[in-house]
Amino acid sequence: MNMQVREKTMSVTVALDGMGGDHGPNVTVPAALAFLRNHPGMRVILVGREEALTPLLGDAASTAGERLSIRHATEVVGMDEAPASAMRNKKDSSMRVAIDLVKAGTAQAAVSAGNTGALMATARFVLKMLPGIDRPAICSVLPTLKGRTYALDLGANVDCSAEHLLQFGVMGAMLVAAVDHIERPLVGLLNIGEEDIKGNEVTKQAAELLRASGLNFHGNIEDIYRGMTDVVVCDGFVGNVALKTSEGLAQMLMTFLREEFTRGPLSKLMALAATPVLKNFKRRVDHRRYNGAVLLGLRGVVVKSHGSADAFAFEQAIGRAADAASNQLIERIERKMVSNTETAAGVPA
Repeated sequence: MNMQVREKTMSVTVALDGMGGDHGPNVTVPAALAFLRNHPGMRVILVGREEALTPLLGDAASTAGERLSIRHATEVVGMDEAPASAMRNKKDSSMRVAIDLVKAGTAQAAVSAGNTGALMATARFVLKMLPGIDRPAICSVLPTLKGRTYALDLGANVDCSAEHLLQFGVMGAMLVAAVDHIERPLVGLLNIGEEDIKGNEVTKQAAELLRASGLNFHGNIEDIYRGMTDVVVCDGFVGNVALKTSEGLAQMLMTFLREEFTRGPLSKLMALAATPVLKNFKRRVDHRRYNGAVLLGLRGVVVKSHGSADAFAFEQAIGRAADAASNQLIERIERKMVSNTETAAGVPA
């Protein structure tokens, strides 16, 4: 099921790194066209080598009209390229130009399936950080028993202070408020137990800061997938391990089911009878539906797609970027950080 962008007061332009990821234009171009078909009010700028992008558009270019354009960029950031090198030496890369378009206001969001480190470094250098935010965080949607939750950080910051975790909680809550329209999202702190005495000193201090922040803080949680909260806060080391473990578990379960249903004639017959159930199960655990992690804390919306994403998955990432931009995510985070600063200084919010 395609992600539905809630189009509000503004028509959003999304700049796409057309060359990034494992598959480059073979994925980004079809995904851009599908997004435009499904969201008539939106616009897309495909950034990359014009000679590689144009042939894949075909007749669809005329159908999309002015809502689709190409911005030529001569360079491509490699998936294994050093972030610092890419940022310094490839100023005309498709990744850099897409982010530059957000900086200039030509686009309201950028999406890339390219090198994560290079994207983070370039976005931070070009767009800068929002006031009151020390570090950007990677935030993504995860399925739960009750629907979905937003988890951060998922790998940008391995070592975090309690203050950083507080900032992640604020940014995650503002993202949920923007895109899911939940006025006071419930925020949980991922820990080794739900009791207040559990965890290391950083998580204990973070819990105290979150309680005093004015956020709707649930407390410690130890299971992401029960869906106890709308936002799950953790450091990047814990978050990335949890994410990769979850993806591996989902793939393992699918493999086990496939093996069991193909063991013999009777198993295959049972598989045929269970086809509707299996299709629904596959859809619910399909990580492609949740593709697209927002890099929170920047002065602009930037979304990281999985490098191996297919066209369907990349379209979801475009939708996530458009949704965040059209619902004024950056402005919401800025207002909340100002409110928190005033409250800490004793000024009524």
